[in-house]
This record gives sequence, C-alpha cells and structure tokens, in this order.
Amino acid sequence: MGEQLTAEFGIFCAVAGAFGLLFGSFLNVCIYRIPRDLSVVLPRSFCPECGHSIAAYDNVPLLSYLLLGGRCRACHQCIGWRYPVVELSTAVLFGLVAWRYGWTLSTLKWAIFESLLVALFWIDLEERLLPDELTLGGSLVGLLLAVFVPVPGILSYVSPIQNVMLLSLANAALAGVVLAGVLWIIRTVYKKIRHREGVGLGDVKLLLLFGVFLGLQNGVSGLLIGSVSGTVISIIFLVVARKDPSTYELPYGTFLCAGAALVPLVLNA
Repeated sequence: MGEQLTAEFGIFCAVAGAFGLLFGSFLNVCIYRIPRDLSVVLPRSFCPECGHSIAAYDNVPLLSYLLLGGRCRACHQCIGWRYPVVELSTAVLFGLVAWRYGWTLSTLKWAIFESLLVALFWIDLEERLLPDELTLGGSLVGLLLAVFVPVPGILSYVSPIQNVMLLSLANAALAGVVLAGVLWIIRTVYKKIRHREGVGLGDVKLLLLFGVFLGLQNGVSGLLIGSVSGTVISIIFLVVARKDPSTYELPYGTFLCAGAALVPLVLNA
C-alpha cells in the first residue's frame, strides 16, 4: 500500500510538472503581450519577428524549440532563449509545489502564485514594468484563495474573530496593506529628498501581492531575500558592466519576485 501511494504521489508531481510545462508556454504569451496591451487569447501564437502564425506542431513546449534549433520555421530568426527557460522553470516550480503540498488546495494556490511571479519576473527584466493586470489582479485572486487556504498572521492570535475564513482574509489584507504601505512611504520620502524616483509604484503593488498570498511574516522574508540578493547582484553588475548607478534602471521587481518565489518552497507558508 505504501509503495502504491508513493508511486501515485510521484505521478501526481510529474503531472503537475507537465501541466507547468504547458502553462509556461501560456506565460510566454503573457510576458510578450501584456506589456504591449495585446490580448493573451487572440490571435494565435505568432513569431514576434515576422508575424507568421505558429502551427500547433511548432508550439510544443521545449520539444519544438529543440527540433527547430531555436529558430522560426518561417523567417529562420532566432527564438529567444527566454521561451524554453520560462517553460522549464514553470514545470520545475509546479512539480516542487506539488511535492511540497501534495493533494491539497495549497498546491493550486502556490502554483498560481509562482505563475504570477514567473510572468512578473520576466516582464520587469525585459520591460522594466510590473503590470497592474498581474499585481492588482493577482492580489484579488489571492484574497479569493485566502477564503479556502488560511493565510498566517498576527490576527490569528490577537483578534476576537473566531471565523477561520474571516481571519485569513483579514491577515491577507493587513499583510498586503502593511508591506505595500511601508514601501510607499519609503518611495515618497526618497522622492521628496532626492527629487527622483527610487522605487517604482509597480514595486509597491508587487508587495501588496506578496502580502496577500504569503502573509506578513513570510512576505517580509520574501522581501528580504529578494532585496539582499538583488543588492549584491546589482552591485556586481554595475561594476562589471561599468554602468552609472544614478542613471541605470535596475529591475528591482525581478529580484523581489525571485525571493518571494522561494518562500512557499522553503518556509511554512
């Protein structure tokens, strides 16, 4: 019986990874189209270089990229390496989430969260943009999921509210407001003193997303992981690339997304 359950669980994780591979293909569509205000549904996938529609047999995640040698069948221009990386990373994240949380609604919640972060990671890296459709829209989804998957927080210990769903919603909302509010204050003070943007408003909305999904403590953990690693990597990049830190715009949201993506996988979220 134990071996059967282990085999079934392994199949479950593999199926989750396969679904992540397919969903990663859709995320690539979102990463390209959302910053350009294009529909993510229509038209069908096309080559960004020549505009030629991509046939279904050329749109199989990872496999088509390998068979085509990383080039468009119509114009033979290189297909960006981001496409297979997004597909593979989403598959790995879905598989890890399934392995960590098993047959529970938490797996669905964290798969959605990781998907949002993958899309935001690449959009900010490529476009220096964190779209409201993903930050604010994702926060609304997070609040909905808080009804079914409890969000940890201080209110669970000090609030007179006994209803688990209401407590979870309150913890999610409080965490989002606190994290976003603190960064908004820092952003406002910096702008007043330095007379230029230090932190984008998109980063503030991103922290709202973190708080709603992760709760306050875990949200702070994700923020610290992303901030510290981002600072180290940024300093190294600025020195090696000889960029002027006063003018070069770093993808701060990209680092934050990477930090937050680790939280459900390594902490008790």
